[in-house]
Amino acid sequence: MDTPTVDIDRRGRAWSSAGDDVAEVEPRGGGRTVRAAANVALATGLLALLWALIVWQWNDPISSLYTRWEQHKLAQLLERQQPFTVSAAAPAAAHTGPDLAEIARAAAAFRRRAHQGDPIGWISIPRIGLHVIGVNGTDSESLRKGPGRYLGSFMPGEGRLVYIAGHRTTYLAPFARIDELGSGDRVTITPPYAMFVYSVAGPRVVAANDLSVLASGGGEELVLQACHPRFFATHRYLVFATLVAVDPRR
Repeated sequence: MDTPTVDIDRRGRAWSSAGDDVAEVEPRGGGRTVRAAANVALATGLLALLWALIVWQWNDPISSLYTRWEQHKLAQLLERQQPFTVSAAAPAAAHTGPDLAEIARAAAAFRRRAHQGDPIGWISIPRIGLHVIGVNGTDSESLRKGPGRYLGSFMPGEGRLVYIAGHRTTYLAPFARIDELGSGDRVTITPPYAMFVYSVAGPRVVAANDLSVLASGGGEELVLQACHPRFFATHRYLVFATLVAVDPRR
């Protein structure tokens, strides 16, 4: 006597054959479930890859909308700030004299009265097409508004370290192209009391837990910071710049 055989058709249906008689055997649903789960996983993976490519090329569009709105509000607050009146400009290289001393006093006063999340002035970096309002603080909420001054550092004009951090992939990604800055590129910061122009000296990559870069060296120095590499936070990409010009607001 022949042993019955079982065949599976293209639709996954099982058929049992015994002699001339053929009976349909209903398949179990396990195979369909596995295929459905695989399709969902594949679609999810493709969507995640597409989103990563969008963020890589154009930054996160959703968080950027939030930051644009916050920047609009910061601009209104900045316009209402009372400007500090200081006397005529002095050569920045001297770092001495009554004008720079007056600017330093105005900067210190501005730092003391600024609250976390307040606007501190415009930051312009022509090389990377950046023109954005900086904020006071590097906490999560402040950095969603724009680049933030580390509260342990100083304001421009105080003759000490000015340390500013910014996002690289989200919240308008102000420092997305920070690695394109090279020697001699200009960074301008304009708080209410003066305009400060810095010249880029060069970059440096440090570990994320390296706190030595937060120490002021005793002279005015600007440091811009972003996570490195993009999409990761294992290291920090730093750009160092020195003060080359000061123009008081009169």
